[in-house]
Amino acid sequence: MTDTARYARLVRASAWYDLLVTAPFATPWTYALAHRALDALGGALGTGGLPPQQPTLTLFANLMGSLVVVWSVLRLRRPSPAHGLYDGAARVLFACWQAYALALGATGLLWGFLVVEAAFGAAQLRPWWTAARRPATR
Repeated sequence: MTDTARYARLVRASAWYDLLVTAPFATPWTYALAHRALDALGGALGTGGLPPQQPTLTLFANLMGSLVVVWSVLRLRRPSPAHGLYDGAARVLFACWQAYALALGATGLLWGFLVVEAAFGAAQLRPWWTAARRPATR
């Protein structure tokens, strides 16, 4: 398998992960179910629950879920190197905001998401980082 084919598989794998994890956030009805499930999971694991559900929180969850679902479908259909690069950059941003929220006392459930974001981000950015550090040949 070529490096390009391996990278496309990585971009698709990250897209499948995003689709499965964020689809429940895409509508108010599915978000209500996801909110209850995550809140219960946080309580059971002792990592802390979620803040109470309210309209503005639901709106932002739905916006994030809808956008990530569309972005996931694009990467599943066209797993290009450029899409991997942008997805890797987005994952660095997501990981930063998750770490920030954790530092402010957000539910420890975020640790699981942060680890996956950082891992996919590093994996998708590594080829670009390596290429940028390689000396130019003439």
